[in-house]
Amino acid sequence: MAEAKKKISFMLILPPLIFLSVAALFFLGMQRDDPNALPSEFIGKPAPALDLVEFAGRPMLTDEALRTGEVTLVNFWASWCAPCRAEHPQLMKLAEEGIALHGVNYKDTEEKGRAFLDGLGDPFTLSGADPTGRTGIDWGVYGSPETFVIDGQGRIVLRFAGPITTSVLESKIRPAIAKAAAGS
Repeated sequence: MAEAKKKISFMLILPPLIFLSVAALFFLGMQRDDPNALPSEFIGKPAPALDLVEFAGRPMLTDEALRTGEVTLVNFWASWCAPCRAEHPQLMKLAEEGIALHGVNYKDTEEKGRAFLDGLGDPFTLSGADPTGRTGIDWGVYGSPETFVIDGQGRIVLRFAGPITTSVLESKIRPAIAKAAAGS
């Protein structure tokens, strides 16, 4: 009988203990600076080589274009990517401001990519296509959209995974552009 009472007592205590353990893990996870940030081993290092093909007759993005002495942004995007469509107005805004913004059409077809830009506008100064995703792998891209801020010497200052919203533009992208410009 005493063993049965101990077993019942343990069974009553176990669920709250599990709940408290899970709650503690959530709490600790929320204490990170940015729970959505994906680490990049390339921050502060030269941007990886670009192995792109020409995209829709647009001016070609090359390695040399990332080392011109001016801050540049490289955006990996695709026509099939709904968040890419959502961030597009912010990219157009950056382009209108004269920010050097280069696009990599990622794992997409030229026809669909061209239709996407023809319909929404082309914010990219230079472009290239990565139909197999090989360059994306070299850059550590998890998916699209992903945007990299690169200083004038071709070093990565920021990697941002996800769509650029107005909030992200002001809190992450613009400060990274300023930091890149100060370091150039």
